[in-house]
Formats: sequence, structure tokens, C-alpha cells
Amino acid sequence: MSRIADTFAACAQAGRAALVTFVTAGDPTPGDTAAILDALVEGGADVIELGMPFTDPMADGPAIQKANIRSLGAGTRTADVLAIAKAFRMRHPAVPLVLMGYANPMTVRGPEWFAEAAADAGVDGVICVDIPAEEDDALGVALRSKGIASIRLATPTSDAMRLPTILTGADGFLYYVSVAGITGQQQAAQSSIEDAVARLKAATSLPVAVGFGVRTPEQAAAIGRVADGVVVGSAIVDLVGEHGAAASGPVRAYIETLSSSLVDARKELA
Repeated sequence: MSRIADTFAACAQAGRAALVTFVTAGDPTPGDTAAILDALVEGGADVIELGMPFTDPMADGPAIQKANIRSLGAGTRTADVLAIAKAFRMRHPAVPLVLMGYANPMTVRGPEWFAEAAADAGVDGVICVDIPAEEDDALGVALRSKGIASIRLATPTSDAMRLPTILTGADGFLYYVSVAGITGQQQAAQSSIEDAVARLKAATSLPVAVGFGVRTPEQAAAIGRVADGVVVGSAIVDLVGEHGAAASGPVRAYIETLSSSLVDARKELA
């Protein structure tokens, strides 16, 4: 089994959802990212999504847009992201690491180059926001050839006709984007999340993780009662934006509250 599969299985065995966390590589600087990543792990994050900064992050709201600007302004390049990932893997050999970003930085030198470089860095999975499942050969084939999961996105508009296409070639986990919009701006109604998770879990054996708009321990707990994973990004990025190089402490404390809420969430149903 892969690190991703092992982690989701271990969380399920423990009776809780996995906590999936996102930060932008190089924010506020490439040298600061390691401490922030370590804080995520120390706080109880199970899976780490490392964002690749891009000039036009079309799916992201103001928080992550600003993080991209800060990172690029600090000179972060793809080589820096891969170096951050490789160093993380050396420090945390068992924690799943997923690169998340957009097609241009991932494919500009060819998908085979990127897949090989990501594998060398110890990356477990890749989420490419703007390559649709119908264009899997643009990146997915190369990733799978190196044992890297091609993690797909499903949305409220992913109907029964398109869902099989999304799932073909998907691996790691299925990321359910719970709102039709940009990151960090709103959260879907809990009832709609529950309905969507049930529908998705009936269609795939992959773990289903829910994200977009999750900020509070209470929100995380509610989603964690029905989903296999809860994704939190913008709220963490906001802490980095507020505290800069000193963000590791506040990030760790915040992640601890989310992790604790997921541990307790299903106990309340028992």
C-alpha cells in the first residue's frame, strides 16, 4: 500500500477522518516553509498538500492568491518546491505529501520530467486543478508510471454521467470540492455535503476528502462524521500571512484544535 492509502486506513481504524492540510510552498519564503510543514505534522495533520505557487491561481480565493504572490515575490521556483518536498520526505518518511497546483509549472518541461522529479522528491500524489480528467494523458499517465497518485477533484456539478470519467485513473483519494466557487470564501450546507459524500462513496472505493471553506473545529467535526478526510487550507494560509516567519507556533496550535475535533467527532455519534 502507499503512504496515502496506509494513512487513510489507519485513520479509519482509529475511528476518525484524516486531516488533510494545505500550505503554499515558499510562503512567506522558501526558507520558512520547512518549519511550517513541521508544525502541521506536529499539530496532527495526516496528509500534507504543498501548493506550487503560480501567477494565475484561478480556483483560489484571496488568501491563497496572496500566498502565491508572497511566495513568488520571495523568488520561489519549481526547483525550490521540489527541494522543500525532498527535505520534508527526509524528515517525515511516513507522512503523505501531495503537490497541488496548476498545469503550467507541472508540464512546461514535459509531464515525464515533472513526474520523475516529483518521484525523486518523495511526492505521493499530485492534484492539478486545471487539467480535466478527459485530458489525463497531459500528466496523469506520466505520474502513474512513477507510482504517484493522480488525485482528482469532484464538485457539486459532477453528475452521474461525468463521475466515471473523473474516477478513471484516479488514485490516492477523491477530493470533493464542496462549493462551486473559489477557495476560502464559503462553506456548503452540511446536508448537501452528506448527500454528496454518500453519492461519491457509492461510486468509488477511494477515500473521499471534503474541502473548500472549512475553518473551524466545529465545521471539521461535522464533515469528519461522514467523510474519510477533511481538507483545510485557506485558514492555515491566513495564519502564515498574519505571522510570517513566526507562523509555525500559531499553525501548530490551530492544527491541534482541528485534529482534536476529528478525534472526538465520531465518538459523539457512538
